[in-house]
Order: sequence, then C-alpha cells, then structure tokens
Amino acid sequence: MSAAAATQPDLDDAPHPAVPFVHLRVHSEYSIADGLISLEQLAHRAAELSMPAVALTDRSNLHGLIKFYQACLDCGVKPILGLDLRYP
Repeated sequence: MSAAAATQPDLDDAPHPAVPFVHLRVHSEYSIADGLISLEQLAHRAAELSMPAVALTDRSNLHGLIKFYQACLDCGVKPILGLDLRYP
C-alpha cells in the first residue's frame, strides 16, 4: 500500500449527519463532459448514505431521467429531476 493510499480517509466509516443532506446538482454519465457516475450507482450510494433524496441535473439533456427515476424508487430515495442549461 502506498503512503498516499494510507492517508486517504475511508468514507464508508464516516459518521452520517443528524440533518439529512441532499445533493441538488449532480451530473451523471449522460453529461459526457462533466459526469462519470452511473444512475444506478448514484441511487445506491444515496441510499447507503441515508439521503432522503438526490437530484439529477445533467447538462443540456434529459436522456437519463426515466432510468434515474426508476433506480431511485428501487432504492427508496426520492428522485429530484432537473436540468443544467448553459448558454453560449
């Protein structure tokens, strides 16, 4: 194990806040230049962290909304649907 890896905190052991936290600006794999996370991973991770809801605000497209909505419902997380529009 490298020295850099040894100093990284383990996020799975981090305490969960008493007040629920909700991400309101998340870009997924459908925001090609900005995001990496798959919609299923996003929903599962939000559920693992006891988030009551999570938003999907992909950049200039709505291609992942149905898949995101279903993934959140399957995990017991409230989906918040949005869009990040950019003007030239």
